[in-house]
Amino acid sequence: MWNEARTINRIANTLAVLAVLAMLAGGVYWLIQRPFFMLRTIEIEPAGNSSLTYVTPENLRTAIAGKLTGNFFTMNLDQAQDVFAEAPWVRSAMVRRIWPDTIRVTIEEQQPFAIWNENQMINTWGQVFTANLGELDDDAVMPQFEGPDGTAGLIVQRYAELERWFAPLDLSVRSINLSDRYALHVTLSNGMTLALGRDPGAEAPDPTAGIPGALSFTARIERFVQAWPTVNQKIGGRPVTNADLRYPTGFALTLAALPENTQPKKKR
Repeated sequence: MWNEARTINRIANTLAVLAVLAMLAGGVYWLIQRPFFMLRTIEIEPAGNSSLTYVTPENLRTAIAGKLTGNFFTMNLDQAQDVFAEAPWVRSAMVRRIWPDTIRVTIEEQQPFAIWNENQMINTWGQVFTANLGELDDDAVMPQFEGPDGTAGLIVQRYAELERWFAPLDLSVRSINLSDRYALHVTLSNGMTLALGRDPGAEAPDPTAGIPGALSFTARIERFVQAWPTVNQKIGGRPVTNADLRYPTGFALTLAALPENTQPKKKR
């Protein structure tokens, strides 16, 4: 009988504690829902020692409109970070609470490096992102890359290699096109287009472009760069529109047409 009374008393005490905890929880829930804890301010700051060029409070406010939920206590910071990270020109975002009614958003802004397939861009980390190209600076000069989905990283790698090869010739890469068959075409700053054949680094069968004995990407470029000063001298510096580097033992050039007044007259 005594043991039974002790058990009942213990259960009663437990229920009382649970009731008190439930009341406290209810009170806390009621308290944190008060208007006092509504978010009233969103502070924006750049990550590290950088500055924000394309992200502004106005366009960020438009991008997140209606997507944030909760107040100072109830907002899910991970979800909030995802919302901010989806805004144009934002590469990543970190959200913190600032007592009592503010969240501070640290923005790492996209750094545009190249145009990708006309309506997207590639950042300096080699990642594709979407933003309004019209917001670029008027004097912004970037190479243009085109290729199948998933090949942006390969093209960025090829760009870096080509820039190193052509720097001694005072030439730079203006555009790179990788076709659906993974054939590379490169346009240089002097207007010359290089046909390099199928890229051996791409996920495609027959990476040597189907030409018996075709050289690797690096070997083709190296051969052309080494021969170019001599070739350019022999053609008198005449502009070249196309250079086909796919041949096993050399390359073919297409010279630009001469102006009419310098072309030899036909005999009558």
